[in-house]
Amino acid sequence: MTSPQILAATLIAAFLYVVSPGPAFLALFTLAASRGRAAGAKFICGHLVGDVTWGALAVAAIVGANRIGPRLFELLGFGCGIYLVYLGLRAVMTRKDAPPRTIGAARPLATGMAFGLTNPKAYPVALAIFSAIVAPYIGALHASDAPQMLAAAFIGFLIADAVLIFMAGLPAVRKFFLTHGLVVTRFVGVIFILFGARSIADAAGSAMRRTA
Repeated sequence: MTSPQILAATLIAAFLYVVSPGPAFLALFTLAASRGRAAGAKFICGHLVGDVTWGALAVAAIVGANRIGPRLFELLGFGCGIYLVYLGLRAVMTRKDAPPRTIGAARPLATGMAFGLTNPKAYPVALAIFSAIVAPYIGALHASDAPQMLAAAFIGFLIADAVLIFMAGLPAVRKFFLTHGLVVTRFVGVIFILFGARSIADAAGSAMRRTA
C-alpha cells in the first residue's frame, strides 16, 4: 500500500500541473471568453487525455527511470525545453495589436485532445512539478506504487479541471481576459521560458551524472 503522504503529494502535483499557466491555460480562457463555459469545458475534457498521458510519463520517470532508461527522458527534456523557451520568447514579444487567438472554437473536444497530446509544455512541466512535490519521497518509491500514484494524479487532474472550468466561465474573468489578453500572454511567456530552462538544466544534469 502506497503511503498516504505520497498519494497526497502526487494529487497536489497533478493539480498544480493543470492550473499552472501554459498553452492549455491560454487556450481555455480565450475560448471560454469568446464562446462560453460549455465550449471551454469540452476543450479541457479533451485535454485531459494529454494530461493523463504526460502525467504517466512523469510518474514513470520518477518511479522507474532506472528500468526504462534515462536517455528517453533526457531527450524529451531537451527537446521540449528548447521549444518551450522558443514559445515563451514569441509570447513575450507579442505585438500590442495582435488579438488573442481562439483555439478550438469549431471542435473544442477534439481540439482539446489533440492539443493536450501535442502540447510542448506538457512533459517538462509535468516532470518539474511532480519531481519537486514528490522529491522528499523518491527514496521510498517502488514500481508497484505507480498505479496508485496515477490514480491519485487522475483525481488531481479532475479537481483542477473543475476549478479552471468554473473560473473561466466567470463574467469578470472573461471580461478581464479579453481586455488584458496581451499582459496575460506575456506573463505566460515568462513562465514558458522558466520551465523550459528548468527542463534543459535537468536533462543536462542527468546526462552529466551518467557520464561522470
